Amino acid sequence: MPLIEITSHQASWSEDYHRLAERIRRLAPPGSTLHHIGSTAVRGLAAKDIIDVQLTVDNLGHVDVDMFVESGFTPVPGLRDHAPAGLELAEEELHKLFFRYRQRAANLHVRERGRFNQRYPLLCRDFLRSHPEAAAAYEVVKRELASRFPDDLDAYYAIKDPVFDLLMAGANEWAERVSWTEPPGD
Repeated sequence: MPLIEITSHQASWSEDYHRLAERIRRLAPPGSTLHHIGSTAVRGLAAKDIIDVQLTVDNLGHVDVDMFVESGFTPVPGLRDHAPAGLELAEEELHKLFFRYRQRAANLHVRERGRFNQRYPLLCRDFLRSHPEAAAAYEVVKRELASRFPDDLDAYYAIKDPVFDLLMAGANEWAERVSWTEPPGD
C-alpha cells in the first residue's frame, strides 16, 4: 500500500472528527478550541484518509503532553509549519506541537491562538468550502501528485505546499472582502 493514497470524500470523516474531538476536549487546556481542518473537513473533497484536527491553545506550554500520550497520541517532536515563499515569519509563528493518534489515522496539530499557522488552515478550509471550483482544482493536483509520488512524502509536500500557498493568496483576498473571522470551534 502506498504512503500517499487519495480517496473520494467519505461521509464518515465528519463523524470520525467528532468522536476524536470528544477525546481531545477532555485533555485540552481550559479555553482551547477544536477545529476539523484539512481536506477531510471540506465536503466533497477527496483526501488522504487521515483526520486532521487543530487544537488552538493560548500557550503551548499549557499542554500536558504526557496526558495526550496516555490517551493514545504519539508526539512527533521537532515539526514546524512551513512559511509560504517570500514571507518572512518569526519562528513562533510556525511552531506547534504535533501528535499522531494511534487508534485511527489522525493528526493533532496544537497551535497557539493568533499565530500565522493557527489562522492558515482555518482560512484555507473555509475558502475551499465556499469555493468548490478551487477545491476541485486542488483535488486534481493532489490526485496527480499522489499518482506520481505515492511513496515519496518529501516530493509530494514540496509541490503541494506551494500550491496551497497559491490558494491562500486567493483565500486572503476573499477573507478581506467578506470580513472573514475565525469561526467558533467545530
